[in-house]
Amino acid sequence: MMVLKDILYKVTINAVVGSTSIPVSKIEFDSRKIEVNDVFVAISGAITDGHNYIDKAIKDGATAIICEVLPENLEEGIAYIEVANSNQAMAYMAANFYGHPSENLKLVGVTGTNGKTTVSSLLYQLFKKAGYKVGLLSTVKIMVDNTTYKATHTTPDSLTINKYLQLMNNEGVEFCFMEVSSHGIHQSRTEGLKFEGGIFTNLSHDHLDYHDTFAEYRDVKKRFFDQLPKDAFALTNIDDKNGLVMFQNTGAKKYTYALKNYADYRAQILENEFSGLLLKLNESELWTRLIGSFNAYNILAIYGTAELLGLGNVEILRLISELENVAGRFQYFISEGKITAIVDYAHTPDALKNVLQTINDIRTKNEELITVVGCGGNRDKTKRPKMAHIASVLSTKVILTSDNPRNEVPETIIEEMEKGVGPQNFKKTLSITDRKQAIKTACQMAGENDIILIAGKGHETYQEIKGQRFDFDDYKIVQEYLKQLQK
Repeated sequence: MMVLKDILYKVTINAVVGSTSIPVSKIEFDSRKIEVNDVFVAISGAITDGHNYIDKAIKDGATAIICEVLPENLEEGIAYIEVANSNQAMAYMAANFYGHPSENLKLVGVTGTNGKTTVSSLLYQLFKKAGYKVGLLSTVKIMVDNTTYKATHTTPDSLTINKYLQLMNNEGVEFCFMEVSSHGIHQSRTEGLKFEGGIFTNLSHDHLDYHDTFAEYRDVKKRFFDQLPKDAFALTNIDDKNGLVMFQNTGAKKYTYALKNYADYRAQILENEFSGLLLKLNESELWTRLIGSFNAYNILAIYGTAELLGLGNVEILRLISELENVAGRFQYFISEGKITAIVDYAHTPDALKNVLQTINDIRTKNEELITVVGCGGNRDKTKRPKMAHIASVLSTKVILTSDNPRNEVPETIIEEMEKGVGPQNFKKTLSITDRKQAIKTACQMAGENDIILIAGKGHETYQEIKGQRFDFDDYKIVQEYLKQLQK
């Protein structure tokens, strides 16, 4: 059992009441999980304020309280630590409690609007194929070498991160690849971690429901690079106008990648087909099963990272050629009736545009491109008309539908999307609230050689409505309907 003062190392403390020489069983920020001798960290969240649950935590056995504001009534025998920032304090405490597990492996963080899951998951796949023990912390899943755990957030809370990193230490994991979201950076979830490197993919319209402005969103991403140690690497996409912003205050070694500009890692697309991409990557030619220019960027990020982590050029090229698509990221199949169905997580205007442009680059234009797309509830509303506009311009037919409505009325979300559809595109746009019915309709509309894109949910196997999650898998549903149509 650890002692409280030992897990407070590096925490910015404003005041201490009581003894810090008390034993600690574990750290919790959820008052419902508190047991005897636990430390309760009171965090002011978007929905609830942990400071309102301090009395409950003490009643349930907490002997130490970490808070930003000391309670008016202080109980005898309880240690109260007033800190500048509870999220930041918990991150350092978690690292101390779990024995600084990030220092015992090479941890690489991937941040940006689009591509985080693909880059981190493919790096996991590549290093596994190279024979290493590898960890992954992603939106889709958490991997401790060969063991899979369910993921609940893009960037988990700092306690969860350190717990899994310690598990990775126990399993002898050498490399870990981690998605780093703007929420995670803003809430200090990655502080107290030692990163070997950081990757910036791109920046576009997203999360403005959480960040007040695009500049704030960008600057939060930048903070991750500001905090990288001097012996780490920072790898950024300089085709993105915000790519070099990430370098402004970083002490890490700087590397760049691009398709359009001169960079340390650069590529040219020689062939782009549904079967894959042929790239000229620096001076080498490479065939990959991944599709589209957005994946060319992802491959550059993967190639650069693998080289910076010490793998050889020939080995990296061979391993990239063996990589397989990540679930829900341009995941496609061709039905018996020769209809191509594509499921993609594209849930931002930029991501949707990338996927549709990729399809249009490949298709012959003699076939229909039918797009099924929705927007999530309780999220950035300004992207709704933009996504419908992009879908209606770049598709031959569009079905606007529900995504995860959450606590909003689905019809209202769809009405806001409809505002982005120009008069010239009205005739090719349908609105069907029920997502299953929308997918079924797309399958019924499609003929031989046509293409169906189902965008927005990708790997998700649920639909979130009024606080409940219902089983829903775009990929399985479109497979079933296209199979039924062959009968």
